[in-house]
Amino acid sequence: MLNRRHLRVKVLQTLYAYQLSEDKQVGKFEKALLKSVDQVYEMYIWTLNLFDEVSDYVRIDADERANKYLPSAADLAPNTRLLTNTFVELLRHNDRYLADVKKYKVSWSFDPEIVRTVFFQLKDAEEYLAYLSQEDRSITGEKEIIKFIFKKIVLKNPAIEQVFEEKFINWPVDKEVLQAMIAKTFKNFASENPKENQLAELTPNWTEDQQFIIDLLVNSIRYADDYQQLISTKTKNWESDRIALLDNLLMRMAICELLNFPTIPVKVTINEYIEISKVFSTAKSNTFINGILDKILGELQAVGRIRKHGRGLVQ
Repeated sequence: MLNRRHLRVKVLQTLYAYQLSEDKQVGKFEKALLKSVDQVYEMYIWTLNLFDEVSDYVRIDADERANKYLPSAADLAPNTRLLTNTFVELLRHNDRYLADVKKYKVSWSFDPEIVRTVFFQLKDAEEYLAYLSQEDRSITGEKEIIKFIFKKIVLKNPAIEQVFEEKFINWPVDKEVLQAMIAKTFKNFASENPKENQLAELTPNWTEDQQFIIDLLVNSIRYADDYQQLISTKTKNWESDRIALLDNLLMRMAICELLNFPTIPVKVTINEYIEISKVFSTAKSNTFINGILDKILGELQAVGRIRKHGRGLVQ
């Protein structure tokens, strides 16, 4: 699922796009931010559907083998167990999954080679041969081969990764979230009754998280000059063009949180942006950002501008 750090990254990416754009219509970037978040869920549905399609490819493979010029006994009586895999069957009867496939117009027919590639790589795997011969048809047992498909083929095959990257621009960053959502789905699907099995949620509380990212984006833009002034007074020995744009944006977002989100503890805010800088900015950015934010925090606290309550009081 998307946690607050992932959500902050989404805001950072949108803020970066806003900074470089000549179009300064904030509403347009709000929509872009929400779409970026929604694409994570869409990517999740596409992945679930890939499991569905690979399972169904067993039927196509069986027909092709039976229609060979000189089919063997094995070709005429193939093991089609994956076609009725318990996990996939429960997925096929899940109302929300079916509705989301329709909503996002999910169909791997745009590149049928992907499904075929996954199936034929699976077909030669020892794990698949073991699956075909085992008697265990429990949900737990049936999920193992789907986990194998996801972890060892979908996430490891360069051709498949390339398709996801082309379709979902943030695939390299969002892949981690996708893995968590798929893992949650495997855990959630534990009942023979499809109505009792739940798809993974995008965030623990989307209503609250949606408001968080919109407020963070809008206020970071609205008060950009004020926040930049705070940064500038603490970076007088630095030429402005020597400070990475991402560092500036991260510090503005951090100041925005410190001033406008009373329930988020100060230490949480500072630590989150330091950690994000380690991944998305320069090698020394985390140390630089930590030092500047520490000075700004001290100044804001001295004049009483930091007001925290509830969870925000926990340091």
